Amino acid sequence: MDAARPAVVITGISGNLGLRLLPQLTEFQVIGVDLRPPETSLPIRFIAMDLGEEESCRELYLLLKQYRPVAVIHLAFVIDPQRTGVLDLDKMWQINVAGTARVMEAIAEANREDNIVQKFIYPSSVAVYGPDLAAPANEDSPLQAHTLPYAIHKMECDKVVQQRAPGMRNCSIYLLRAHIFAGQTVENYLMGAFRGTPNGKSNRAAKMRREGKRLPCMLPYGKRYLEHQLQFVHVDDVARLILYILRKTEPESQRITVLNVAGRGDALSFGQCIELAHAKLMRVPGKWAFRMTLAMLWKLRLSSIPPEALPYMTGQYTMNTDRLKKFLGPEYETVIQYKIADAYTDSFAR
Repeated sequence: MDAARPAVVITGISGNLGLRLLPQLTEFQVIGVDLRPPETSLPIRFIAMDLGEEESCRELYLLLKQYRPVAVIHLAFVIDPQRTGVLDLDKMWQINVAGTARVMEAIAEANREDNIVQKFIYPSSVAVYGPDLAAPANEDSPLQAHTLPYAIHKMECDKVVQQRAPGMRNCSIYLLRAHIFAGQTVENYLMGAFRGTPNGKSNRAAKMRREGKRLPCMLPYGKRYLEHQLQFVHVDDVARLILYILRKTEPESQRITVLNVAGRGDALSFGQCIELAHAKLMRVPGKWAFRMTLAMLWKLRLSSIPPEALPYMTGQYTMNTDRLKKFLGPEYETVIQYKIADAYTDSFAR
């Protein structure tokens, strides 16, 4: 290892955010942890590890003692069961929630006798606030995720991070509640819905992708569904925010820093999103019909959007990001370079 450059450990290095973050970290030595190596030519020391397994806690502890990283960036999380092949809900929970606890326990133990890890960065999600908010959430709003396993697991991880923060021994915690990731390389439920990509695992879905066919974007009848507001954040802006935190030298006034993270400017309505995506809109009689259609497309393996995602596809959830603006100060527009609309439209640039 190069002693002149500080080391950082990134779990989930092979995911989209990990791959977008890597080019930003030229001043650091990167130790990447994941189930499979990242598809990159950039210099990295890769270590295969399954955070869903109990023994990973000790493996990570030994890794921290050996490489002495100044920071751990915890990105490992199963978002899409079909794409990752982790279809068992208990296995998902072991990776997502128990895995987060294991990472924090390893840091606490590594720091017990020596101040090794100085920063722990965890990207949470807007989904933790729930899918239907009467007003923009601030960092003190209640966590009310439900129905969708991804959202519930993010909420449970969020609580794990908050509960374990006091015992992290000289380690500053950064909890980043990011809105929906956008950008050319991003794949998630809502971007998939607006793109109309048949992301299922069936032969028919593969044939549709080869032929460039799109699934329609669905909403129940009713004007309010088109008027519901959404925010987005470009994945590269999240990477820049993480780099900013890594470079930050002045200490925080408290052990844990919670930040809502979204792009700059005004939110977009569902109607605007559909228009900008040049998507075909299909209206259905109500939420029950929407759920039945999602369930059918899921069962046929045409779509990777589970029916449990329904509340997050018909609700309204925006965040107040004043704390992020204050945190970044004069660097705000240098770090958060994309306006919400620009981040969203970049997702269709390819």
